[in-house]
Amino acid sequence: MRILGIDPGFAITGYSIIDYIGNKFNLITSGAILTDAKTSFPLRLEKIYYELKDIIDNYNPNCMSIEELFFNNNAKTAINVAQARGVILMTARINQVDTYEYTPLQVKQAVVGYGRADKMQVQRMVKMILNAEKLPKLDDITDSMAIAICHAHSAKFAEKL
Repeated sequence: MRILGIDPGFAITGYSIIDYIGNKFNLITSGAILTDAKTSFPLRLEKIYYELKDIIDNYNPNCMSIEELFFNNNAKTAINVAQARGVILMTARINQVDTYEYTPLQVKQAVVGYGRADKMQVQRMVKMILNAEKLPKLDDITDSMAIAICHAHSAKFAEKL
């Protein structure tokens, strides 16, 4: 199974492509879709759409796992992330990629075995599970890897969006 993991955002959208075959993980690629704060918001959303479409076209994932929106105290940020997330979900749907969503608690539980794990614990487990020498500097990319791993561990129980 080829999984596209997504950590949604409007400034930074982390993504990873992970193959999960016979209980073994293979990181194919990872990166971030970056948008410039000086660019109009509609153009930022458009960039997310086109870059994600290219990723889907190039890597042909079987499914996409995405983190559920975590609402913080900044409503404007939450609304903008929700709009970016909508573009991401639409892009997957248009390209016939089944989509599954997970809460941060579910991701931590699936990756670390403990739903209240801290960021460092999750990063160490991602590095170990993927047998990576080092992790990317952007947490958003590492988070996308964790979200993909979560789906691999949860696939038989997941509900499709």
